[in-house]
Amino acid sequence: MIASHNAGKVREIGDLLRPFGTNVISAGALNLPEPVEDANTFAGNAELKALAAATASGRPALADDSGLEVNSLNGGPGIYSARWAGPDKDFNHAMQLLWESIKDFEDRNANFTCALSLAWPDGHVQTYLGKVFGIVSFPPRGDLGFGYDPVFVPEGYQTTFAEMDPDAKHAISHRANAFKLLVDACFR
Repeated sequence: MIASHNAGKVREIGDLLRPFGTNVISAGALNLPEPVEDANTFAGNAELKALAAATASGRPALADDSGLEVNSLNGGPGIYSARWAGPDKDFNHAMQLLWESIKDFEDRNANFTCALSLAWPDGHVQTYLGKVFGIVSFPPRGDLGFGYDPVFVPEGYQTTFAEMDPDAKHAISHRANAFKLLVDACFR
């Protein structure tokens, strides 16, 4: 089970799991309630979501908590990345808010961080952290990906995540980096 109601995350995690022959279903597809994400770290929030889904469904659950951390904002929006998009999850609004917050700073360095937590119905949980570094670039470019992808250019590239072929993004993303750690621990 993928413990998410975010279609973009479900799609990306499903793509990463596909080579292992796993069948996945999302918490959203099962109409499971979304837990309150009140931890103060990505790992804490991922663990909350994974444990809630595993307990409610009786199945192992994989949850992701991720976000954009911008140096000039002291790591913000960080765990509040999705909340910047408001209740309607309007990431065009979030990207505009991000631009208004950093436009007067020279430092545009940022990273995406992902915490992946795998939980079992008995309460056991394992968490893996992945990061990808780059810069924030405005105006937004590209229509692939989701969230802040149109404004994030990873190190060594000239294109935003939203301009990249999904397979190319999956090879270098924060989620892919966390997923590699999970695979090494659980599937090998």
